[in-house]
Amino acid sequence: MPQRPSTTAVIVTALEVETHAVLRHLGKYDVETVSGTGFFKGQFEGWDVAVVEAGPGNTGAAAIAVRALEHYKPHVALFVGVAGGVKDVAIGDVVVATKVYGYESGKDTAESFQSRPDVQNTAHALEQRARVIRQGSDWKSRLDPAVMHEDSAFFVAPIAAGEKVVASKKAATAKLIKITMAMRSPSRWKEADF
Repeated sequence: MPQRPSTTAVIVTALEVETHAVLRHLGKYDVETVSGTGFFKGQFEGWDVAVVEAGPGNTGAAAIAVRALEHYKPHVALFVGVAGGVKDVAIGDVVVATKVYGYESGKDTAESFQSRPDVQNTAHALEQRARVIRQGSDWKSRLDPAVMHEDSAFFVAPIAAGEKVVASKKAATAKLIKITMAMRSPSRWKEADF
C-alpha cells in the first residue's frame, strides 16, 4: 500500500504561554533551526506540525511566517494566541476569524483619523471546518483545564488586529475598533461594549 503524503501545518504564536499551550498537544517534539529561527516540530493526529514563537508585533510575526511558509510549504498556517476581546469573549473561549480587520489602516487628517481598515478573509474551507467543529463538543476536551470554564464558547466571527495592546475599553484605540467594526459589520458591533 503506498504511503500517503504528509500534511503539514505551521502554527505561529506571539507569547510563551501560547507556545506552551500548542506544544502540550504535540507531546514529543524536536527543534529545527531555519535561517536562524527555531521551530518546534512534532506530530498531531497525522499532521506534521511546525510551531514558532514570533514574539509580539505583527511585522516580526509576518517575517517569521513568510520564512515558515517558504520552508515548510504547509497546507494550513495558523496564528494562535490568547488575544484580547470584547465583553462576550472570555479566557477559555475559542475564536476562529472569518476575516481580520487591520484597525490601524486609514488616513490621519488635521480633523480626525478616518479608518480604512485592511481586510483579510479566512480561507473558505477553514471557516467551514470551524463551523462544523463548533457544533460538536469534542473541542472542549482539547482546552487546557486551567483556563477552560463551564460555559466556554466557540465563536466564528470577524476580529480586529493591530500593533497596539488595548488594555482598557476606554482607550482611544478601543473606541476606534468599535467604530471600525461597526462600519463593516453593523449587526454585530453597533452595540459592542468594549
